[in-house]
Amino acid sequence: MSQRAEALLREALALPPEERAGVAAELVASLDDQPAEDAAAVEAAWAKEIERRARRAFGR
Repeated sequence: MSQRAEALLREALALPPEERAGVAAELVASLDDQPAEDAAAVEAAWAKEIERRARRAFGR
């Protein structure tokens, strides 16, 4: 992730939950215009992230 993206992420994470949800929804919606191969890459990245979070949450 670039420094600019990391800075934006830090700012977004400082927002209240409702605003973070709105930002997240807009970002995800913006991905709908991507070519199919990009969408597949995004889905694969999300699957990996979900697995990582599940391991962290359940201690596996």
